[in-house]
Amino acid sequence: MIRWIVGKSLKFRFITLMLAAGLMLFGIVQIPNMPVDVFPEFAPPRVEIQTPCLGLSADEVEALVSVPMEQALNGVDGLDVMRSKSVPDLSSIELLFKPGTDIIRARQLVQERVSTVIPTLPTWAAPPVMMPPVSTTGRFMKIGMSSKTVSLMDMSMISYWTIRARLLRVPGVANVAIWGERIKMPQVQVDPKRMRAHKVSVDQVMQVTADALDVGILQFSNGAVIGTGGFIDTPNQRLTIRPISPIFSADDLAKITIGDRKKSDGTPLLLSDVANVVEDTWPLFGDAVINDGPGLMLIVEKYPWANTLDATHGVEKALDELRRGLPGIEMDSTIFRPADFIQVALDNLIKALIIGCVLVMLVLIAFLFEWRTALISLIAIPLSLVAGWLVLYLQGATLNTMFLAGMVIAIGVVVDDAIIDVENIVRRLRQYRQEGSSKSTARIILE
Repeated sequence: MIRWIVGKSLKFRFITLMLAAGLMLFGIVQIPNMPVDVFPEFAPPRVEIQTPCLGLSADEVEALVSVPMEQALNGVDGLDVMRSKSVPDLSSIELLFKPGTDIIRARQLVQERVSTVIPTLPTWAAPPVMMPPVSTTGRFMKIGMSSKTVSLMDMSMISYWTIRARLLRVPGVANVAIWGERIKMPQVQVDPKRMRAHKVSVDQVMQVTADALDVGILQFSNGAVIGTGGFIDTPNQRLTIRPISPIFSADDLAKITIGDRKKSDGTPLLLSDVANVVEDTWPLFGDAVINDGPGLMLIVEKYPWANTLDATHGVEKALDELRRGLPGIEMDSTIFRPADFIQVALDNLIKALIIGCVLVMLVLIAFLFEWRTALISLIAIPLSLVAGWLVLYLQGATLNTMFLAGMVIAIGVVVDDAIIDVENIVRRLRQYRQEGSSKSTARIILE
């Protein structure tokens, strides 16, 4: 087979040269489009479902949420392994599918199963959330946020509604998790002593709060019911009446009355009489330390098919745009940045290739005194690497650590092969010419 390839290449050498030039040009154009990552995608297709369960213990989460979810998801087409974690306030189901499974189809099948179990979950369980598909090494950037003038609560609101929303628009970004966030929210912190003094129960406080905010905290609360509205017809047009909540702050909420109850002086009983109504945040599950002080950590994750370098550059460009409108907030994107490692590896590969080609050229010129011989080897080395690169590219491989390590090792093999083959051909040609042989150059090379 090798003899046939070499023979045909010698016979149609001009076509071979044209094909080689076309291959090199195609490789130069297509290789920059190759996905770049730190490691290859070695994990099987994965789907994760998280269900927040505020107020439930680990045992209750396991019995009331995790087990029903497992029973509903058992037997999904292509499912290989199912794992679950039940901790206080959270249930997590992890589904690992067989290699080669279409992740988009798998997610659709899982979502259909989840919709059947939602009505059976307890009231305190929020709707299950299917996490976005992320790469095995999905975290490709960590952004530290700190400020000396902006409070952590205000910075959390900015990071959630502005920064996170902008980063999710970057192609390749799957999710942006925020560590240490303190989301601002009105809270009714009940006081048992004041409640007992006014003979008010926790259920009554929750019912009043839910109805006032149009938020259905309780299963049979009227909070989810849209308020009064309607329209007014005029001779020219119909004007819509919008139901607008009069509550915009914790102070407004504190003035809500608890039914028809009265205090001893005959005035209405307010929420502020039995609870502290303030703007605070939820209990922290973790925190972030940035620049030796409290701050926020944004964990940016990417899709399995995303290009790490392109996504990194896209995130940094978005941060540069945001910095202009966020004075007083420092955003450090260099805490964790695998793109640096990838760029260094690419630079090392290019340097090794250039040094290898130069050394081969110098060695061949010095020992064979033939510039055409050096030129052939100089062309053969990058052409061989581009051919191998294109094979992996057409197979859908990513440019990663294993790929680059193989290419660096291959440079040594290709350089050695180029020198040995070309030197052997030149030596045989000189030998046959000195002997006065009438064999053609192509024949001598073939043999």
